[in-house]
Amino acid sequence: MKHEWKKHEKDLYGIKQSPRIVDIPMQQFIMIKGKGNPNDKEFSDKVSALYSLAYGIKMMYKNTNSTNEISDYTVYPLEAIWNDIGDTQQLDKNQLEYTIMIRQPDVITKDIVFNALERLKIKKPNSLYEQIFFDTMQDAKSIEVLHIGAYDDEPISFQKMNLLAGENGLVRSTNYHREIYLNNANRVLKSKLKTILRYCVE
Repeated sequence: MKHEWKKHEKDLYGIKQSPRIVDIPMQQFIMIKGKGNPNDKEFSDKVSALYSLAYGIKMMYKNTNSTNEISDYTVYPLEAIWNDIGDTQQLDKNQLEYTIMIRQPDVITKDIVFNALERLKIKKPNSLYEQIFFDTMQDAKSIEVLHIGAYDDEPISFQKMNLLAGENGLVRSTNYHREIYLNNANRVLKSKLKTILRYCVE
């Protein structure tokens, strides 16, 4: 069976524009950290390095798996953790700190990631591979919403999330938020971008 996140994980990725309270399970990712403007070349280079490894992992798993029920899978969407640095009206994008990442299915092990990375270093050398790491994270209790439109308009959706938090006596428990990019910013109009926004609450 081929696991397709859009089809098989609608509870996580098929959300609406109305904010909701959720409990996010533990997930595993390949990750790379950075600082600076996401419009700069460094950011896009790191995204490319992540995707190269993500597809390398997928192919290694597909070619070597013989026992798991899942024989193949669709590569998950790009995600990012952004450190919140205060007033968005005075936001200096050059000071942004981020971790960009791509989720890995539960069937992927550290050994598969390591072997795929070593093969990729030989096949397609890139110094950024040294910065990529494999780790887990769990948002647990969170508020999330589907934001449709330009990234610069996200404060409108965050206001909806904040309102829901206040109505339920919840406060943010971290100084960062998470974004999941459901489509490619280079291929669709800004007005049609789909991004899941999420932050942890208690």
